[in-house]
Amino acid sequence: MSDPSLAFEPITQLAAKIRAGALSPVALTETLLERIAALDGRLHAFIAVTRERALAEAGAAELALRGGQDLGLLHGIPYAAKDLFDVRGVPTTAGTRLLAANVAREDAAVVRRLAGAGMVLFGKTYTVQFAFGGVGVNHDQGTPHNPWHATHHVPGGSSSGSAVAVAAGLVPMALGSDTGGSVRLPAALCGTVGLKTTVGRVSRAGVYPLSFTLDSVGPLTRTVEDAALVYQALQGVDARDETTAGVLPHDALARLEDGVRGLRLALPETLFFDDVDPEVERAVRETAGLFRSLGAFVESVKVPEAAEAMADQKRALAIAAEACVYNARFLDEHFDDLDPVVAHRMIAGRQLSAPDYFALMRQWADLRRRLGARLADVDALLVPTTPLPAGPLADVDRTRESYTQWNGRYLRNTAVGNILNLCGVSLPCGFTREGLPIGLMVYAKPFQEDMALRVARAYEQATDWQRRRPDLAWATGAPGR
Repeated sequence: MSDPSLAFEPITQLAAKIRAGALSPVALTETLLERIAALDGRLHAFIAVTRERALAEAGAAELALRGGQDLGLLHGIPYAAKDLFDVRGVPTTAGTRLLAANVAREDAAVVRRLAGAGMVLFGKTYTVQFAFGGVGVNHDQGTPHNPWHATHHVPGGSSSGSAVAVAAGLVPMALGSDTGGSVRLPAALCGTVGLKTTVGRVSRAGVYPLSFTLDSVGPLTRTVEDAALVYQALQGVDARDETTAGVLPHDALARLEDGVRGLRLALPETLFFDDVDPEVERAVRETAGLFRSLGAFVESVKVPEAAEAMADQKRALAIAAEACVYNARFLDEHFDDLDPVVAHRMIAGRQLSAPDYFALMRQWADLRRRLGARLADVDALLVPTTPLPAGPLADVDRTRESYTQWNGRYLRNTAVGNILNLCGVSLPCGFTREGLPIGLMVYAKPFQEDMALRVARAYEQATDWQRRRPDLAWATGAPGR
């Protein structure tokens, strides 16, 4: 590899080198494509590498910059997209071989937005089948390998390949989607930053759906600043996604560096810290002291709405019920060909009656109103992204029962944010004795992504967790799954 140091540089540093003439988009693209060829046989992050498109886009970016046409800091920067996002001429498989011939005719709305910002698309990353799972396991196409351990540990899902690609230095950014934690959960387990946006902020047109009610789009990056840069380019109204109607873009960068002095932050003691791994709890609670030293007011609060949101067992069927609509033909005609864990969890959604579904939606709306009133004077919540770090694949996926148990534990703290319509950022706040990442989640109120990013940025600037890199010596051998 010509310059391995480039592999872990954030977008802001790469952009500065490009503008200083020390790095060209083509050289950067060639370097990272070489890294993917060397490492991805073991990591299993990419289902498709669009090499020719990447080189063509990098060449176009380089020519434009030489000609004085600068589209901003994302111009010439590589990225990848989860295999739910349509990319023209490439299959959108949504994690199943049954969709191998589902070749997209046009790019998803967000892929077009990033093209407009001059970014260079490297290809598609693996996901959980139909994006329906939090541990990141895919029994059909294979499970990406968490880069922080030589033994196969789960990467988190469902944006599993995107998190692995960023954490391993294959690309500086990758797109993910989040329905119950699918951006934040793999970000936490793989030691990256993940931004969950409020539904309506970013168009989902051209993204294979799981739940129309809860699906959102967000980036996985190396730094909070990078996440803010990408988010700035992604947001905006799109007629093809009615949830974006009337949601005007806001400036997520204007106050990104303002710090937390005078802000009110809270540790929610209801649900979020229950049954949490001791190393995870210690790391997250220690962030309170750092935030206080930066001038924030930090207190503990009760959030009964969180427990109520997760107490109704019908909530687990709501996503499945919506997913059954989108995937009915596979459930009816190819059930035995599907990933058995996903298929059985999804088809259970047909048990939810229409009256129960409607009642659940009204209950969620009431919980959101009550939570808004309770947090009226709170700027952000500080919680563990996941109650436990990444587990060995062999333990997690030993039986269907063990998978279900691990999946439920991993998703708890993230799924409640989707139900309560919060936005949030997950970022590294420590490592376990085994060297596995621990994620801090900064929750903010709906449509306050700028606040979540600002708080997360202040913590990032005061620590150096994001500078740690996985030792990938084990991944340089022969391909293995």
